[in-house]
Amino acid sequence: MNDLGLEFLQKRTVRTLALGQILGGFGLGSTLSIGALLAADLSGTVAWSGAAATFSTLGAAIWAIPLARLAFARGRRIALALGAALAISGAALVIVAAEVRFFPLLLIALFLLGSGSAAGLQARFAATDIPTGKNVGKDLSLVVWATTIGAVTGPNLFGPGEVVGQFLGLPELTGPFVFTIAAQVLATTVFWFGLRPDPLLVAKQIAAESLKTKPKVSLASAFSTLKKHPVAAYAMISIALSHMVMVSVMSMTPVHVTSHGGSLTVVGFVISLHILGMYAFAPLFGILSDKIGPVKTVLTGQLIFVAALLLAGLGSEQQHLVTIGLFLLGLGWSAATVSGSALLAVSVPVDQKTNVQGLSDSLMNLSGAFGGAIAGTFVALYLFTGLNLIALVPVSVIVVSSVIVGNYRAKLAKTANIEDLPVHE
Repeated sequence: MNDLGLEFLQKRTVRTLALGQILGGFGLGSTLSIGALLAADLSGTVAWSGAAATFSTLGAAIWAIPLARLAFARGRRIALALGAALAISGAALVIVAAEVRFFPLLLIALFLLGSGSAAGLQARFAATDIPTGKNVGKDLSLVVWATTIGAVTGPNLFGPGEVVGQFLGLPELTGPFVFTIAAQVLATTVFWFGLRPDPLLVAKQIAAESLKTKPKVSLASAFSTLKKHPVAAYAMISIALSHMVMVSVMSMTPVHVTSHGGSLTVVGFVISLHILGMYAFAPLFGILSDKIGPVKTVLTGQLIFVAALLLAGLGSEQQHLVTIGLFLLGLGWSAATVSGSALLAVSVPVDQKTNVQGLSDSLMNLSGAFGGAIAGTFVALYLFTGLNLIALVPVSVIVVSSVIVGNYRAKLAKTANIEDLPVHE
């Protein structure tokens, strides 16, 4: 396939992935909030309400690796379609669990729903499979941006979902999951029929001549690849730590706002602005990554984090400063995630791409789960201000790492006497 053919296929692939992300977002946008209410109802205690986020996040982390391996073996089309299909079964099981009022079944359902999130994360990497040699950050960011529509609209489907649920005679709170099922069915259809030819299989075919042996796909080989390609390791750590910072502060914001007299409407507004910051400006950071380089863009994200954490932390008693801080927190996450993902996509060989990407997505979700789990303890000990200031520690780690890796890449470029680094460092 010539360069023009690759560029045409890339544009069609990005459009297909973006449409699938929009549909997937509609289906999963309200899962966590409604899942928390169902968990409290079926378990009989508010203490278990956090299990919704825990099990769906663990599901996303655990499904990431097998879906990535499936993508390597059979292509992105099958892996993304299967991820969406598993989310359908999870949504259906939520309704069944509410009907029979069996809490453990709800946890299994939420774990299966996590596969939809895992597929959504994998979709951004699928936008970088075809080796066109340009606009890696922009293409990846457009797929991330597409999540905005579903992520912002999804939580607002609670009311219409309840109307549909009552019409169908479903248990209370489960109506919105009908939308989840419908959206994931459509997403499955889009991935299955739209990703032809499969972008990853095309990339593997192009690279086949340079592969002397059959690649090994395992956790051991993923870590071995990261050892050989330290820039990829830096990208993965930056993504994971940035996600941990974002989740830890975001998860405690509703508690902080309501404890200071804020209504649920105010909480919704703050979180909506935060989500807007996470996704709506992703193309800007994708273009920036292509223009000034992904490492500098990751560093830009950390500087935005610093502003966000200082505003929200030191201004914790002033609602408008917390709101601005949460918006900037979303922006920082977007910059770091888009540029870090773009850097990871071009920093490892084709035969290890999905292997390392699956590990990255798993680590990202586990880091988010860890951040959310310890955030409550920090707030209890040091208040919301303390949590924000403590979150500066991982940000500092990324800043120092960015400077080191930036110098490392500059030395490689100087040694090779070229302007731009080659694909693999």
